[in-house]
Amino acid sequence: MDHVNHTWTQSFILTGFTLSGTLRPLAFLGALCIYLLTLAGNLFIIVLVQADSGLATPMYFFISVLSFLELWYVSTTVPLLLHSLLHGRTSISPVACFLQLYVFHSLGMTECYLLGVMALDRYLAICRPLHYHALMSRRVQLWLAGASWVAGFSAALVPASLTATLPFCLREVTHYFCDLAPVMRLACVDTGWHDQVDGAVIGVATGCNFVFILGLYGGILRAVLKLPSAASRAKAFSTCSSHMTVVALFYASAFTVYVSSPGSRPEGADKCIALVYALLTPFLNPIIYTLRNKEVKEAVKRVAERIRTILKGP
Repeated sequence: MDHVNHTWTQSFILTGFTLSGTLRPLAFLGALCIYLLTLAGNLFIIVLVQADSGLATPMYFFISVLSFLELWYVSTTVPLLLHSLLHGRTSISPVACFLQLYVFHSLGMTECYLLGVMALDRYLAICRPLHYHALMSRRVQLWLAGASWVAGFSAALVPASLTATLPFCLREVTHYFCDLAPVMRLACVDTGWHDQVDGAVIGVATGCNFVFILGLYGGILRAVLKLPSAASRAKAFSTCSSHMTVVALFYASAFTVYVSSPGSRPEGADKCIALVYALLTPFLNPIIYTLRNKEVKEAVKRVAERIRTILKGP
């Protein structure tokens, strides 16, 4: 108990990245540009879906929910990254550290569930087209989106609470934010049991959803191959390609970091891999969902025309 009390009165030190004087401002500007573009891209999707009735479909509703999540997800860690790139080592209180750990993992697990919901939406649209609108009513959309958030924030309580109750003897977190494995390395005791519990909780959340998504896309593939024309098959595949790309990016990084044992990776590897799932993926998601998407391009044209009409006046 003395160790625990001592820990909660001491600040942690985030070591961040060790960069030379010339690389530091370039890295800061690069990260800042990506962060601002990420915020702008996800806000663009949210506003566009709300502004254009042509995008008032379950698929774009869930995409806008994902964009809303990405705004919070990227903002949980990138400000600390920017601070560390400018000032080097950063001090953070234990309360702020564990709160960040919890929120970050809650949002990550919420995204995991949300990607499963989006796969279900595509499955119903392609494999149950006659019943799609009845099965995916507005009430069901809201329920599925809300359930994803509740499940994500509930599941993340386990690894966050287990980590927060550990006794810590060290203070330097070899990361630019409070992630699970780097913080657990500071513990005074063996964390093997905690690693197993955390791996089981996160593994079930990611693994079961991944199997669920693969099963749904297996059904989609069978249904698409039965379509009579090549044009129909191409259209069906195009509606799923963006989501499959996002799933691949998300799960590749999630399995690398959270399903494998933290002790199996070098200490500095976590913060490098984190740049992929905490910064690059939220940046790419708006691009993936809008690039080569005819419906989005047409919606942009309609909204732009409405804005021009308003500006011209009567």
